[in-house]
Amino acid sequence: MQLEGAVIREQGQTFAIVVVKPHILNNSAECDDARRNFRNIFPGMPIVLMAQDSRGLPTYQGRPDIVKFLASISVSRIPWKKYNYN
Repeated sequence: MQLEGAVIREQGQTFAIVVVKPHILNNSAECDDARRNFRNIFPGMPIVLMAQDSRGLPTYQGRPDIVKFLASISVSRIPWKKYNYN
């Protein structure tokens, strides 16, 4: 399987962003499951989940300080990459 994500190094912090379907952000158990599934790909990093609405506007879910930072930048500045996982 593939996922779209990014690893960001900013202000001394390294974290991952993973794109998920919008309905996942509406369920804390599904958010926890998603993070657990992605830990092997992004070991030891905080993982922020991101979904976009029909207009392409992002919603982030994760550590509040990282979410606040991400909300202040354009999605186009994020270095997205495809990752393979099982």
